[in-house]
Amino acid sequence: MNLETEHVQIPLSHGGKMGGYLARPTDSETRPGVLVFMEIFGINAHIRDVTERIAREGFVALAPDYFHRTAPGVELEYTDEGMQEGMGYLGQLVADEMTSDAQAALDFLQSQPNVGGQGVGAIGFCIGGHMTYLTACATGIRAAAAYYGGGIAAPQGPGGAPSTVSRTSKIEGKIHCYFGGQDSMIPADQVETIRQALRGAGTRHEVVVYDDADHGFNCDQRASFDGPSAEDAWRRSMDLFNAELR
Repeated sequence: MNLETEHVQIPLSHGGKMGGYLARPTDSETRPGVLVFMEIFGINAHIRDVTERIAREGFVALAPDYFHRTAPGVELEYTDEGMQEGMGYLGQLVADEMTSDAQAALDFLQSQPNVGGQGVGAIGFCIGGHMTYLTACATGIRAAAAYYGGGIAAPQGPGGAPSTVSRTSKIEGKIHCYFGGQDSMIPADQVETIRQALRGAGTRHEVVVYDDADHGFNCDQRASFDGPSAEDAWRRSMDLFNAELR
């Protein structure tokens, strides 16, 4: 499938702009939109590739740069130095600003002339997985796929906000959460807290744990890449989007 890609500027509610990467099929067919939430490494080559993969699945995909306040346009490599720098930007995130950015990206995506369908989806990785869950709680997205979202079940949300898991009852659509059983950054008790919150809220959901996978298992540029887990989670994500958004 032929694609059109471009770097875009997303208007924000306070009058500023947030960068983003947009990918869509070149035909004129109306297609559902999907937000792609980046890791702490920015909208780097991997996230651009993921955005394009989603577009090839027949969606219009937008990756917003929600580090725009502290490091606009940053692209980091999967090294110790890149991890350290990215964690610094992660520590400056604030939940209200994240949800505001998510809404701005959602509005921008829905304003595209060839975006339609039954609603918008979101997919994200690492802090982007957290952003996906938070966005599902704060906006009307119809389908969400959160990959190894760290901190969702932490006592406080980003910037000292109420915990993200405590917002679970506000999710309106269906959500998938994928975790690695070897991921020391997201202990099994936190995964269980998320699962119980989703059950308790009556949210349509799936929580999948890949026993042999570690954090970052979806990224083929990281040592923790696990092909079978990544393939299964991707299939589940696309099935989710096709069922809920078309």
